[in-house]
Amino acid sequence: MKPYFEGLEQVIGLIKEKEQTNLSTLHTDQGSVYSFEAFNKLLTNNNIIHSMSRAGTPTDNPIDESLNGWIKDELYIDFNLKKCDDVLSLIKYYINYYNYERPMYCLKYKTPHQYKTDMGY
Repeated sequence: MKPYFEGLEQVIGLIKEKEQTNLSTLHTDQGSVYSFEAFNKLLTNNNIIHSMSRAGTPTDNPIDESLNGWIKDELYIDFNLKKCDDVLSLIKYYINYYNYERPMYCLKYKTPHQYKTDMGY
């Protein structure tokens, strides 16, 4: 459960860093950690609305579901997840790879970082 809370704390840190005052929404599936009272209290205390997919309906959030599928496939096939000794380091490496090295067809073969930079973000 610790990685979930660490991830949420990183998101909260980014929200505070950007001094965002609007409500934010976190969309998840119905995994047990997302139903945990402490997790939801952390959301509420930080102005974050919790949105949950209905059980067995990945179509509630198809963009995230397809992204998660691609990531899982790439980690397993291209990054040899099955033989990895340090999964957390691999995931951190993959996030950097995904954002700064992996060109995407839908972004005209630019990385997300290149695309955002070109768009002035």
